[in-house]
Amino acid sequence: MRSLEELSPLESLEIENGLSLVSRVKLSLTIHPLVPSVSKPIDEWQLKRSLIDFLKNSTLPSVAISEEDIVVRRHRDLKKRKREEAVAHGALFIRDLGFLQGKKKKEEEEGLEKKFIEWRKVLVEKMNGIEVNLEGVKYNLSVVLPVSDDFERLKKDWEEFYAFGHPREGRREADTMILRGVPSRWFAETRVSSKPSMLVAHTIFSTFGKIRNFNVAEDDNLGKDVDEYSGDLVSGLYCKIVVQFEKYNDFVNAMKAFCGRSMQKEKN
Repeated sequence: MRSLEELSPLESLEIENGLSLVSRVKLSLTIHPLVPSVSKPIDEWQLKRSLIDFLKNSTLPSVAISEEDIVVRRHRDLKKRKREEAVAHGALFIRDLGFLQGKKKKEEEEGLEKKFIEWRKVLVEKMNGIEVNLEGVKYNLSVVLPVSDDFERLKKDWEEFYAFGHPREGRREADTMILRGVPSRWFAETRVSSKPSMLVAHTIFSTFGKIRNFNVAEDDNLGKDVDEYSGDLVSGLYCKIVVQFEKYNDFVNAMKAFCGRSMQKEKN
C-alpha cells in the first residue's frame, strides 16, 4: 500500500480485498423555505438541476456533477413540520477533482494540498446561503463541510479533548477510529456468509498499522444520517467498525486517509 504520509488529497488509495478509498468532496445540505409556513413538497429533481447548473456556471473553475451525486431526503410529514425545521436534508458529492491536479512533482505536493483546502473552503462559502426558486417557491440552502470530512478540524478537536478532558489521567492521545454504515458484504468471507467477518475486517485495517483492539458488528441504527452507498436501510446490510491503534501516528495517518474519501469495492 502507498505510503500514507505521501498521499495527496486528490489521490485514491488501494487497500485490501478489492477495496479502495476514492477521493471526493462531500457537502451537507439543509433546505429551508423562505416562507416558514410553506407546506408544499420540495421538487427533488428541480433542486438537483439547480445545484448542477450553479456548480457548472457560477463557480470557478467550473464543477461537473450528475444527479446521482446529490442525495435529498425530504421531511417525512410536512404537515407536522415545525416552522423552524428544514423541509429537506441531503448531501452533494464532487467526485471528479482532476481539474485541481497540477504537475506531479514531489515538491508541489504540499502546495496541492493547500490549494485543495482553499478551493473547498471558497466553494462552501459561495454555496452557503444561496436561494433557489423551485416552481415559484423560494428556498434557502445551507451548505457545510461535515466534520468527519475535515481532517484539520478533527485533529484539533481530539487534541483539545485529550489535552483538557483528562487532567487526572495524565497524558493520553486519540487512538480509536469508528466507521459506520459500511456495507457488510465488503467484509464478509466470500461464498461463506453475507455477515461481516472479524478476520477479514481485521486483516484489511491492519494495513494501516498495528491494532490494539478491534470490533465489527451489524449497524442497523443509522437514524437519519445520509448514506452514500444506498438508500433505505435493511437489517444486516451495514456494519460498524471500531479500530483502536497501538501507535498514535498510525491512527493519525488512517484518519487522514479516510477523511475526504469514500470506500469503494471493485466490481467483479
